[in-house]
Order: sequence, then C-alpha cells, then structure tokens
Amino acid sequence: MEKKADNDQKVNRNIWISSAEEFKELRNIVFCGVMGALSVVLSFVGSIRLSPYMKIGVSEIPNLMVDYLMGPVVGGVFGAVMDFLKFLINPDGSFFPGFSISAAAAAVIFGLFLYHKKVTFWRVLVPEILVKLIVNVGLNTLWLDMLYGKGFWALLPHRVVSNLIQLPIDTVVLFAVLTAVQKAAKKYWRDRK
Repeated sequence: MEKKADNDQKVNRNIWISSAEEFKELRNIVFCGVMGALSVVLSFVGSIRLSPYMKIGVSEIPNLMVDYLMGPVVGGVFGAVMDFLKFLINPDGSFFPGFSISAAAAAVIFGLFLYHKKVTFWRVLVPEILVKLIVNVGLNTLWLDMLYGKGFWALLPHRVVSNLIQLPIDTVVLFAVLTAVQKAAKKYWRDRK
C-alpha cells in the first residue's frame, strides 16, 4: 500500500514534467495536429450559437482527448493555440485573449484530473464542475463583461443556468468518449491504465 502511495505522489509531482515531455514525440505532435483539424471542423458543423453570449457544441471533444492523453502542459498549450486558430479561421466577433486563457485553464484542469489516470465517472464529473464554475461561469462571464459592457451580474444568471443544463450532457458525452479513447489508447500509449 505504501508503494502505491509513493508512486501516486511521484506521478503527481512529475505530472508537469511528464506532460511537457510529451512534446518530444513526433506522434504526439501529429496527433495534436489531427485533433486540431478535427476541432476546427467540429466548430463549423458541430456548434450552435444560441445567443451572442452562449454557444454549444462538440468541438471541445478533441481538446479533451489531448488533455487526457498528454496532460496539462500540452493540453494548455493546445487549448490556447486552438482558440486563436479558430478565431483566425472563422472570426466570430473580436479576438480577446482572455478566452485563450480560459481555454488553457480548462485544459489544465482536465489534464490534472485525467492524465495517466483511469477514466471514471467521478474523475470526469469533478473537472467538469470545476471548469463550468471557474472558467465558464467565472472567467468567461468576466471576459464577456469586459468585451460587451453588459455587466457581470446581468450576465451571470443566464450563464449559470446554461452551464447547469450543459453539465450532465457534457459529463455523459465526455465519459463515453474518454472510455472509448482509453480502450483504444492502450495500444499506442502503453502507460495508460
């Protein structure tokens, strides 16, 4: 039991280094490129804008696969870069770097909970709640207030309700996708459980 605790502590201590080292392998860079292309395509065909302040879709699934397979460092860089590239390819309003920070923060949260770990429902639910609370409701509402001047408190109720509605849907979809990825990844990423 002590050996398992020591190994868990070592993994947690080295998660940042291990994730950064994922950049060393060409297959990982290629995988990020493929996931980036898939994310761009899904942002065109798999997203619906419900209002100027709310868009739902599945274009984040490739990002979450990168977070799971390559950790918080690669995921954070990938998330920020993809936010910028999606804006360049399809400008939707004005570019605001705060949303790139949000994309990186969400990727880091997911990477910390999922990297080198077995996919469980709770391991998917907890980062979903944190991302929805900290990033979507907190940071993104602040960025929208700064961009459009609508008032943080005026935007907040709508954003809380929409994220509460999305939470169970996103959790179930992400759990299903990552469970499938976990099975498929054993062949290529041997250190996955």
